Parts: sequence; structure tokens; C-alpha cells
Amino acid sequence: MIKVYHGSYTPIEEIDLSFSKVGKDFGKGFYVTNLLSQAQYWATRIGKKKQNNGFVSEFYFDEDIVRVIKMNVLHFDGYTEDWLDFVIQNRTNLAEQQVHNFDIIEGNVADDEVAARVFDYQNGLVSKSDFLKELEYKVPNHQICFCTVQSLQALVPTKNDVQIKIIHIDNEIIKALISDFDKNEMEAAAMYYKSQIYTQLSNENTKLYKQDWTEIYKLLAEELNQT
Repeated sequence: MIKVYHGSYTPIEEIDLSFSKVGKDFGKGFYVTNLLSQAQYWATRIGKKKQNNGFVSEFYFDEDIVRVIKMNVLHFDGYTEDWLDFVIQNRTNLAEQQVHNFDIIEGNVADDEVAARVFDYQNGLVSKSDFLKELEYKVPNHQICFCTVQSLQALVPTKNDVQIKIIHIDNEIIKALISDFDKNEMEAAAMYYKSQIYTQLSNENTKLYKQDWTEIYKLLAEELNQT
């Protein structure tokens, strides 16, 4: 689980993908970064347009959920030809329909300077090889785009104390399953997330999260032994 940040003119308490805009690097979606300085830069920049200082919202990105649900993920390692082709494909798509079917995409950012050179490349003013060579000297940057409603299950606001407590319980229970049931991490996580106990725990109205994780684990073990 890693901490990620989103810079905007307002705090984000509930993510609504209907506010996502077309023509972005990885298409429509909710964008975050693991670089706080980058989020702060965007918060300041966007905030000026709204005549405020901007805000940085913090989230926990739970990658275990991504693996268990088997989301469709695309990862780019640096500025590559595949990255460039993908960014151009998305930036030139102004329709509401995505040009890809990925839930989550991670990679580098095409900032203003890079976007300008993308335009030059598209118009034959710079070759692909020269353009990619230029990008080797860019300041490190990072972005993750959550493109679908399903993908948002892996994002939890750090200010949501209940959800953070549930995540802590999740982690402890999965570790116990690995030990007691002789499973690897993926198998243990799958057992847990598919259980009725997890369904009850993730529903805050049940108040199950208020119990110690060991008590919840006993209930889970009973359910698993019955099945």
C-alpha cells in the first residue's frame, strides 16, 4: 500500500469520474502521483485559476485489491515508443469513449513542454528517435490514472479513519491466512476478499471493524472451515 497525491483547486473527498476530462495522457480518469512535490505544483497552478492556493488530497493505493480483483493494468517504464504512441492516441481522442480498456495506467507525464514537442512530432518537425532522446533529460515525474469505477476500489482517502482501520485489519488477516493455511499472498488475499466476513467488514454499517482483528479472524476461520 503506497501513499499517492492529487493536486486540485479543492479537496477531493469523493471521486467522481464524470468530472474527468478527455484528451489527457492516459485518457479520462482520476490522476494521482506518488510525488508530493508534483501534486503541490499542480495544486498551485490549478488553484490560481480559481483564485485560491489549491489543495493536495492524499490517498492510499492498495495494490493488493488490484491483484485480487484482477484489474487490467498498464505500466510504462520511462519515456518509450509505446508510451509516446499511447499518449498521442489518448491526447487526440476528444470523444467520451476511451480508446483503451485499462482500469489503471501508470507512467510518465507529458507536461506542457513535452506536449508541445508531441505536436512537433505529429507534424513531422522532429523524429520519434530524437524526441525520445530529448525526454531522457526530463525531471523525474510520475502519474497513475484510475480509469474505471472498479479501479477506484483501490483508492482510500487517508482522512477516512474507518477505511484505514479496515485496511489494517485486512493486512493482519491476510498475514494470518498465509501462516495458518499455508497459502501464498495471492491465494490468501483471494480467500479473504471472496469471503462473507470481508463483505460484512467492508460495510461500515455492520460495525464489525470495531472488533479486534483477531476476533474477526476467528469468524473468518469458521467460515472457511465450513466451506
